[in-house]
Amino acid sequence: MSDQDYHVSGLMIHNIQAQRFCVFDVEATGLNHETEHIIQIGAVIIEHQQIQQAKVFKTNIKSPKPIPAAIERFTGIYNADIEDAPPLQVIYKDFVEFTKDSILVTHAGYEFDLPLLHQECSRNRLQMLDSPCLDIKALFSYLHPEISDILFMDYLIQYYNVADTNIRRHDALGDSVLTGRILLKMLDEMAERNIEHVQFAQPVTVKRYQVKPLL
Repeated sequence: MSDQDYHVSGLMIHNIQAQRFCVFDVEATGLNHETEHIIQIGAVIIEHQQIQQAKVFKTNIKSPKPIPAAIERFTGIYNADIEDAPPLQVIYKDFVEFTKDSILVTHAGYEFDLPLLHQECSRNRLQMLDSPCLDIKALFSYLHPEISDILFMDYLIQYYNVADTNIRRHDALGDSVLTGRILLKMLDEMAERNIEHVQFAQPVTVKRYQVKPLL
């Protein structure tokens, strides 16, 4: 691992086309998973090769620290929005139940969402999710080892020609839907390439985000 990239190995998903996926995203008070707190969780279910519009999860979460103004502008989530929201300890069991029997899917989750969620679970004495998790950045790098770009969401949207004009960005549910649309394009690509199983037998190299401070 380095400041520029990291490696993923040991991931194995058999019969990927037949799996049930829970795509999720979190928004937080900042970009450092060690010191910041979750303010919103969003998730959608994908099964039978479709985003299940009736199976969505979204909640604001009351944070023990205020949302900085830069994060309010970036996410559109304001301190007033979380003032009466439930704390993570109250809502977490509902989120865990929503993810049940699914493979978790994220975008950049190996770098941010999962470490942050793990930290929050540790702080609040909650059980960390134990389902396998697939980051679409790692999956894309697995499918396209010849591409060395940083896999921002916009890069993947353009690569797969994913519709995004009706999505609110930097919203946990909106970003979950976008990630789900990208995953479906990847599943189509894997079907065309006759890839039935995903197996990171050799370490897959993924470029890290180079995060710039929000002003």
